[in-house]
Amino acid sequence: MSINALRNFLKMESTAGVLLVAATAVALLVSNSPLLPIYRDVLAVPLAISLGDLAVDKPLLLWVNDGLMAVFFLLIGLELKREVLDGELRSPDQILLPGVAAVGGFLVPTFIFAAINWGNETALEGWAIPAATDIAFALGVLAVLGSRVPLSLKVFLTTIAIFDDLAAIIVIAIFYTDALSVLALTLAGAGGGILLIMNRMGVTRISAYVLVGVFVWTCVLKSGVHATLAGFAVALAIPLASGDGKSSPLRHLEHTLHPWVAYAILPLFAFANAGVPFKGIDADVLFGPVSLGIAAGLFFGKQLGVFATVWVMVKLGWARLPEGANWSSIYGVALLTGIGFTMSLFIGSLAYERGQFDYVAATRVGVLIGSVASAVTGYLVLRASSSKQVVGEQACAT
Repeated sequence: MSINALRNFLKMESTAGVLLVAATAVALLVSNSPLLPIYRDVLAVPLAISLGDLAVDKPLLLWVNDGLMAVFFLLIGLELKREVLDGELRSPDQILLPGVAAVGGFLVPTFIFAAINWGNETALEGWAIPAATDIAFALGVLAVLGSRVPLSLKVFLTTIAIFDDLAAIIVIAIFYTDALSVLALTLAGAGGGILLIMNRMGVTRISAYVLVGVFVWTCVLKSGVHATLAGFAVALAIPLASGDGKSSPLRHLEHTLHPWVAYAILPLFAFANAGVPFKGIDADVLFGPVSLGIAAGLFFGKQLGVFATVWVMVKLGWARLPEGANWSSIYGVALLTGIGFTMSLFIGSLAYERGQFDYVAATRVGVLIGSVASAVTGYLVLRASSSKQVVGEQACAT
């Protein structure tokens, strides 16, 4: 990825972060006003699409979570494939430090959540909630700091978030899958096979991949595997290069989808899922093991997991700090990885949608507290770090 393309990507993600904050604020205001019944009724509006005996009938909320979020995962797959083949992840040297940091940032929060909720099998279903990072929200915080944060740190944070997204996809596929329909799964596999054949035959028309992709999404939805995974699977079949060597179907689709995801899909998801009616939330919800485990996992677990692994890797001589970074700025970035928000809310909706206890409020409260605490603290640490670095540079100049 060129420097200009990278700067445009970071700018778009930063703007998306601002929109996410706005959408969340509106959702909280609406859900704590007389408009709450309307808010709930709108999200419960049933929408159905049928073709013969095949029908998809879901409330609006699930169309957002299962349908629009599949487009989000399609974009993640496109970005990951491009980065691996022709980007920041194509060299082992470039991915070692953020890759190991992402592993630490995944494991420690899950251990914290599990320790707090140990003994409650239903609550433990949410073990992966605090392991996620919301890249748009995190880069939105960095955008406020502007040029005080070197580009290398923004790339470092973005790469960690990409690995987090990949881990989330694996977790969803393995742990949050319902009873499987063999027929639907077989048809989805056949659709995936057709996509791969199209790729090998040099098909570059995006509309052809979209048509087969919709079929694959429908089959995955009916199979019991979460439908968002279909978006990621389709992305892997989109060719990076075309036969004429001039255009890239993958890059074209990525650039087309990115504004829609950043400016529409993610804010809509936040608005639909972040509404928490504060009325009726008592100490059992606010300080209960689920909300406490999520908040502690995001705020303490992510920063500890990321910072500790980076420190060990650098001290052992296995990696170097990103250019222009110091330990204070690395700690600030580690804090920002605790902004789980949309991904944490999404995993939470999967974790507890089948449980006999209602942990929706606890999940949303825990995600909001942990994410906001990480965002504010990370911003303050990075601001102080950049100020000290500027003072140090001025002193050296004199």
